Amino acid sequence: MNKITFDVFLLALVITSLPLKAAEYSVIATDKIKWGLLNPLRGDASPKAADLWGDRTKDTATGMLVKFQKGFSSPPHIHNVTYRGVVIEGLMHNDDPTAEKMWMSTGSFWTQPAGESHITAAEGKNSLIYLEIDSGPYLVLSAKKAFDNGERPINVDERNLVWLDTNDTKWLEKSKVQIAYLWGNPQKANGSFVKLPAGFKGAIESENELKAVVVRGKATHQWNNDINTKNPLLPGSFFRSKAKGELRINAETELVLYINSNGRYNVE
Repeated sequence: MNKITFDVFLLALVITSLPLKAAEYSVIATDKIKWGLLNPLRGDASPKAADLWGDRTKDTATGMLVKFQKGFSSPPHIHNVTYRGVVIEGLMHNDDPTAEKMWMSTGSFWTQPAGESHITAAEGKNSLIYLEIDSGPYLVLSAKKAFDNGERPINVDERNLVWLDTNDTKWLEKSKVQIAYLWGNPQKANGSFVKLPAGFKGAIESENELKAVVVRGKATHQWNNDINTKNPLLPGSFFRSKAKGELRINAETELVLYINSNGRYNVE
């Protein structure tokens, strides 16, 4: 190896060895969201959608925001994959085509099995949800193609959530902080709500990849004490850490987060 080649090799080694802190943590503020159509075949009648992570058009896990106009009601349809939904703004109904309307408000959670015929309706100006799939692509298909994949839907109104505190779980170390488990294994892949009181100043620590969407409230935040963020966390905001780290949060109001984690995390 000649000297020039060796110098280039050393430079590449130094660059690839540097800590990629900016790549470890990312934030999408509500005013930076890029909207498209959830179901392009319906044109302007389609809800709007924006991928926060992943790609809903490909065979990969994805998390997205979906926005509905007031009075939206879909025809009976199915999806090729199961999804999880969280209401952020407005009121949402998701059930069998013949079911009476059961409006779910902010902080409610539901699952929709692949293949099951259902309708989705929205009430309230620009209702907003977070929708998550474990594999894609995410397709909207005719109810004539309905099938039973063995799963059953779950609708959990926010008033029926079971909140745990420091007396119930070791994940929490500060009083008045609460957690509600939604799906998965807490030691592996899992989803949960975390509720932080107004005035909370503390941190979420994780040794695994963690994704979170703001469901309610407003807060400022800082990653690992060295990446300052100028934009506040507002409903619909998204943040993601890909490595072990600490997210420091200052909650200006009561803050509810939906967290998708690949393992256990702690709120301190």
